Amino acid sequence: MKSAEIRQKFLDFFAQKGHQVVSSSSLIPANDPTILFTNAGMNQFKDVFLGFDKRAYNRAASSQKCVRAGGKHNDLENVGYTARHHTFFEMLGNFSFGDYFKRDAIVYAWEFLTTPAGLNLPKEKLWVTIYAEDDEAFDIWHEVIGLAPERIIRIGDNKGAEYASDNFWAMGDTGPCGPCTEIFYDHGAHIAGGLPGSPDEDGDRYIEIWNNVFMQFNRDENGVMHPLPKPSVDTGMGLERVSAVMQHVNSNYEIDLFVELLKAAAKATGVEYNQTTPSLKVIADHIRACAFLIADGALPSNDGRGYVLRRIIRRAIRHGYKLGQKGLFFHKLVATLADVMGDAYPELRSRQAHIEDALKLEEELFGKTVNHGMELLEQALAGGKTVLDGATAFKLADTYGFPIDLTADICRERGLSVDMEGFEAALEAQRQQSKAAGQFKMAAGLAYEGSASHFHGYSETSYEATVLALYKGSEQVSELKTGDEGVVVLDHTPFYAESGGQCGDVGEIFAAGGLDTLFDVTDTQKVKADVFGHQGKLARGSLKVGDSVTASIDLHKRIATTRNHSATHLLHAALREVLGTHVEQKGSLVTWERTRFDFSHPKAVTAEEIAKVEQLVNHVILHNKPLAIALMSYDDAIKAGAMALFGEKYGDEVRVVKMGDFSTELCGGTHVAHTGDIGFFKIIAEGGVAAGIRRIEAVTGEGALALVQGMEREIKDALAAAQAQPGELVAKVGRIQDQVKTLEKELARLKAKLAASQGDEIASQAVEINGVKVLAAQMEGADTAALRETLDKLKDKLKTAAIVLASVTDGKVALIAGVTADTTGKIKAGELVNFVAQQVGGKGGGRPDMAQAGGTQPENLSAALDGVAGWVAGKL
Repeated sequence: MKSAEIRQKFLDFFAQKGHQVVSSSSLIPANDPTILFTNAGMNQFKDVFLGFDKRAYNRAASSQKCVRAGGKHNDLENVGYTARHHTFFEMLGNFSFGDYFKRDAIVYAWEFLTTPAGLNLPKEKLWVTIYAEDDEAFDIWHEVIGLAPERIIRIGDNKGAEYASDNFWAMGDTGPCGPCTEIFYDHGAHIAGGLPGSPDEDGDRYIEIWNNVFMQFNRDENGVMHPLPKPSVDTGMGLERVSAVMQHVNSNYEIDLFVELLKAAAKATGVEYNQTTPSLKVIADHIRACAFLIADGALPSNDGRGYVLRRIIRRAIRHGYKLGQKGLFFHKLVATLADVMGDAYPELRSRQAHIEDALKLEEELFGKTVNHGMELLEQALAGGKTVLDGATAFKLADTYGFPIDLTADICRERGLSVDMEGFEAALEAQRQQSKAAGQFKMAAGLAYEGSASHFHGYSETSYEATVLALYKGSEQVSELKTGDEGVVVLDHTPFYAESGGQCGDVGEIFAAGGLDTLFDVTDTQKVKADVFGHQGKLARGSLKVGDSVTASIDLHKRIATTRNHSATHLLHAALREVLGTHVEQKGSLVTWERTRFDFSHPKAVTAEEIAKVEQLVNHVILHNKPLAIALMSYDDAIKAGAMALFGEKYGDEVRVVKMGDFSTELCGGTHVAHTGDIGFFKIIAEGGVAAGIRRIEAVTGEGALALVQGMEREIKDALAAAQAQPGELVAKVGRIQDQVKTLEKELARLKAKLAASQGDEIASQAVEINGVKVLAAQMEGADTAALRETLDKLKDKLKTAAIVLASVTDGKVALIAGVTADTTGKIKAGELVNFVAQQVGGKGGGRPDMAQAGGTQPENLSAALDGVAGWVAGKL
C-alpha cells in the first residue's frame, strides 16, 4: 500500500467516525514561541486543549507536517544512521476535545489497524504498552479488544521521577497531562531488538507505530494531579513508520516516499544507488525538511529557525562532499520531491523555483568557505588527537560557518569528541563582547513601579500630563535641573514609543507656558510594555515628580514618519505581488527621514522588479484610498485576511490597518488618513543583508521630492560638464568613455616604449655572479604592467639571470622579481622579492620564476636593491 493511500485511508476512516478533517498547519508555529517548529499533530490544537480556544467541532483528524531538528525534540544526529529517525515526517492523528476518551480512542485505533476498513494488519503482530498504573486502559485492551494480558506491557516511571515515564505525557512541568498507550508492530525474529521495556528495546524489531495520549489531569505547581472536567485525546501515528510496515520493509528509507529521493540523491552526487548508504539517506531526508521549511516561509540565517535550517542544509552538503560531490547538487533534488509529494502538498510545486533558488544560494555560500574550514579541521585533528579543542570548534563556527553540530558530527564519525565546555566559553565571550559594543540606547532596565502611561498619539499631538517619574542615567531622581540629561515618565502622552519598527517621537515637554521649564525630547522608548520613557535634556528650568506639564510632539517629523510607515505597508504588499508570496517581513525601521524594510528573498531584486514595485505603490497612493483602522480579536483579524508579521507577538485584541484592497496588516504604529497623503514613493537602495534576506530603503513625500530635485541638479551639472543637451547625455558620456579608452591604450603604449628604452639602458647594470647575471634596478614612472613587460625582455636578453625591478608611485613601492628557468633550482623569485620587500615595509610572493610585492617605505628602496647581489651570491 502506497503512502498516499495510507494517508487518505486514515483521514477517510476518521471522517466516517465524525471527525473534522483539518489541513496540516505550517511548520512555522503561529504565535507559539515555546517551540521552534511544528513537531507534533497536536500543535495546532494546543490552545483548544488548554481551553483558550474553541472550535466548531469537538473531534478532528489530520496529517501534519512535522520537523524535529532543534530544541528539546531534535532527531538530527540520528538521521542517516537508524532505520526510522527523520528531520521531517508526517504525523497522522485523531483528536478529541472533551468528547470521546480512552475506550473509543483505543477501539478506533485497533479497528483502523486490524480491519479491512483500515490497514488489515495481523493482530498477532501487534503489542501495546500502557502506563503502569492505568488499569482502565488495561481493562479496555484486555476485555474490550480481547488482547492477551502478556501482550499488554506496563511501563512505570522509568525517567527518574514520579510520572516521568515513556507512557506518561505532559505538555510541561504544569498543565494538562496524562497516561498514554502505545501500539508496537513486530517486524519479526530476523530483526534484532527486544520488547518495549526490555534491555534490548532500542532494536528495530518492535517499532512503535501509534501513540494514544489521554489528557486526564491538570498538574499544579505542587505536582498535585487534578482530574480534568473534560478529558481529551491526542494521538499520533508516523506515516513513514506505518508505510514501512504496509510495504513489508524494515527501514523507513525503503518506502515509496524515499526510493525516488535516494535515486535522485545518488544521481546528483555521482555514486551508485544503495538504500543503505548513510550519506544518501541523510541527503534524501534533509531535502524534505529543507524544502518544506522554505515553502512555509523559513530561510537560512544565523539565528533562530533560519539557523537550524542552515544547519540541515550544510549537513546535507557535507554528506555530498563525503560522497565526492564538490559541486552544487542539493537544490536539484527539489524537482523529484515535488513529483513524489506534490499531490499531497501543492506548495512544493507552486514554490519549487523559490525553494531551488534558496537552496542553490546557500550551497554557493557554503562552498566558498567549506574547503578552508575542512582544511582547518583536518589540521586540528591531525596527530592522533581524541578531542577537538573548543577554541577551534568555535573558530570553525564563527569564521567558516560550520555549525557546532556539524563539527561534532564529523568528529563522531571518526570516534572523536568535541570540547563543548571550551566552545561554550568562547561563545559566551563573544556574546559579552557584542553586548558591550551595542548597549541599548535607553538606560536599560530602569526600575519603575507605578501607573501606566496612557497613549493618545493616534488622535492628539499635544496633551496635558503629570510627571510620574524622573531618571538621571539609570538612577531614579525626584528632580532634573537645567542641563541634565534624563528620562521622563508621564501619566498621559501623545509621544509614540519605538516599537514595530517605527522610531520614537521627538518634541518638547514644557511647563508654565514653556517660559520656565523646557525638556527637549530626543527619543521615546518603552520602559515597560505600557510605560513610556521620554528621553532627552532639560534645556531650562527644573522638572520635578508631580509637576503638571504639556507634552507636544514635533508634528512635522511625526507626519513624515506616518508617510513612511504607511508606505512600508504598501511596499510589503507590492513586493509579495511582484516577487511572490514567499516574501515575508524580516525587520523594518521607519523614521521621519526614510523607511528601511528587510524581507525574505533569495536573490537581488532586479531594476525591472524595483520599477514594478514603485509603480504599484504609487498607483495605490494616487488612488487616494482611505485607511480603515479597527480593533478586533486576533483570530477575527486573521480570518479577515490581515497579515501577521513573522516573529511578532500579538495580544487577544489587535489593531488592523487596511489600505483599500491592497494591504491589510496587524500594526500598532501611526499612519496617514488616506494613501494620497503619502505623496510620492521612491526606492533609493536595494541590497543583501544576510543569506536570503534583502533590504530596501525608500523615501516619501518631501523626502522623495528632495531626492528627485537633487537628482535633477546632478543631471544638469553632468550635462554642463559633458557639454551636452538634454536627451544627449548618455550618448555623449559613451563617446567620452571611448575617447578615454583610446587615450589609455596610447598611454600604455608609450609607457611600454619608455620601459623598453629603460630596459636597454639598465641591462648594462647587470653583474655576473657564478655564471648568473644579477640585476636590481629602479625604473622611473613605470606601473606594474611596464615592470612585468620589462622583466620578460630582460630575462630573454640576459639568458641566465636573477632580476629585481622596482618603481615608486604616490609613496608606494612596486616590486617584481624574475628568475630564468635554468636558475630556479637555486634561487626562487618569491624568496628574492621578499628579501627586498621586507626592507621597504611590505611582503609578496608568486611562482619560482616570477613574483610580485609592494611596500610603504620608499626611502629604504635604494639600500634594499643594493643588497640583492650579496643575497644572490649567498644562494649560489
